[in-house]
Amino acid sequence: MAGLVAAAGLGLFLICATPFTRWSRQAFVAIGLVLAGLAIAFLDDWPAVMAKAATQGAFISTFFIALASLRNPAAASPAIDRCGQYLASQPPGRRYVALTVGGHLFALILNYGSITLLGGLTEAIAGREKNAEIREIRNRRMLLAIQRGLCASLCWSPLAFATAITTSVIAGASWGGMAPYAMLFGLVFLVTGWALDTIFKPKLTGPRPPRSAPTGSMRDLLPLVVLLVLLFAVVGSLEYLTGLAITAIVMAFVPLVSIGWIAYESSSAGETTRRLKRLCFTELPAYRSELVLLIMAGVIGVLGAALIQPLASGEALDLSEVPLWLILVAPVVVIPILGQLGMNPILSVSMLAPLLPAPASLGLSPNLVVAAITAGWALAGATSPFTATTLLVGRLGHVSALTVGLVWNRAFTLWVMAIVGLMLVGFAELS
Repeated sequence: MAGLVAAAGLGLFLICATPFTRWSRQAFVAIGLVLAGLAIAFLDDWPAVMAKAATQGAFISTFFIALASLRNPAAASPAIDRCGQYLASQPPGRRYVALTVGGHLFALILNYGSITLLGGLTEAIAGREKNAEIREIRNRRMLLAIQRGLCASLCWSPLAFATAITTSVIAGASWGGMAPYAMLFGLVFLVTGWALDTIFKPKLTGPRPPRSAPTGSMRDLLPLVVLLVLLFAVVGSLEYLTGLAITAIVMAFVPLVSIGWIAYESSSAGETTRRLKRLCFTELPAYRSELVLLIMAGVIGVLGAALIQPLASGEALDLSEVPLWLILVAPVVVIPILGQLGMNPILSVSMLAPLLPAPASLGLSPNLVVAAITAGWALAGATSPFTATTLLVGRLGHVSALTVGLVWNRAFTLWVMAIVGLMLVGFAELS
C-alpha cells in the first residue's frame, strides 16, 4: 500500500509540475514515457519494472525534500552566515585549507547550497580587490577550494545522493561498511586539491597586497560543528541499532532537525508557524524543476537497465574474464566520462549498476565497489559541464562550466583518478 501511495503521489507531482518546467526537463519526462511504453510492449515482467522505477523516483524525491528542508534553516541562520564569513576571510596562507574544509562541512548540510553561500561570500571578498590580476586569481582559487571540498563530501556523506542511490542499487552494501573507504577517498580529494594549489600557486607580476585580519573568530565555527556531530552521531547510531538503511533514517530524522532548528531560531510560535508554512508552500515547491530532473534520471535509469538486459540474454554482464582491478577502477573513470556526454550520475549509476553481477560473486567487497562508484560520481561533479557544481562555479568565476571542469580541474581530476585507482587495487588485494 505504501508503494502504491508513493507511486500515485509521484505521478500526480509530475503531472502538476512538468508543464511549469523548462523544455529540457519536459524532454526527460517524454523520454521516460517512451521507455515506459517500450517496457510495457516488450517486457513480460513490466509491472514489476514499472513499480521499481516508481519506487526509485519516489525515493529520490523524498530524499531530496528531506535535504532541502535542512537547507532552508541553515541558509537563513545568522550563526551559519558568521561561520561562512570567518572561513572566507582567512588570509592567503590559510584560505585554501579553510575554504576546502569549510566547503566540505557546509556541503554535508547544504549540498550545492554551500557553493552558493560560500561562493557568494568569496566573490564579494575578491571583488573588493582593486588589482584585476589578484582579484581573478583569488576568486578562482577560493571557488575551486569550495567546489573540491563539496565533491569530497559526495564520496561518503549519508546526506548525498551519491551514497544514498549507490547503496540502494548495489546488493550487500551499507553506509557503515563503505564509509571507511569513502572517507579516505574524500581525504584524497581534499589533500590533492590543497597540494596542487600550493605547488602551482600563480605568480603575481606586481607586489603582493597587504594581509587583512579574518572576520570573526574560531568560536563562529562551533554551531556548524555541533550540528554535524548531532546529525552524524544520531544517524550512525540509529543505523547501527535498528539495522535500517541509512537513507530511511535520513528521510525520517533530518526533517525533524529542520523543524527543531526553525523553532529554536524563531522568536515566537507564530513566527515558527509562518516559517514552516513558507517552507512547505513556497520554498519546497520552488524546487520543482530540479525535482523533475532528478526523478526522471532515476526512472529512466531503471527503465533503461530493464530494456537493455534482454539484449544481454536477460543476464547480468559476464565479467568473469575481466581483471578485478579493472572492474573496481572502471567507475572512477567511466562515470566522469559519461558526465561529459551530459549523462547525470543518477542516470548512469541507476542504469548501469543493475546490469553488473553481484560484487560478492566476483570476489569483491560490495562496500568497496560502492566507494569506487561514489568517487567516480564525485569526479563527475568536478568535471562535467552539466552538473550544478561546475555551473555554479563557472557563474561565480565568470567563465564557462566547460572551462571549470576541463581546464581548472583537469590536473586535479587526473591525479585523483590515479591515486584512488591505486588505493582501490590495494584494498582489493588486502580483502
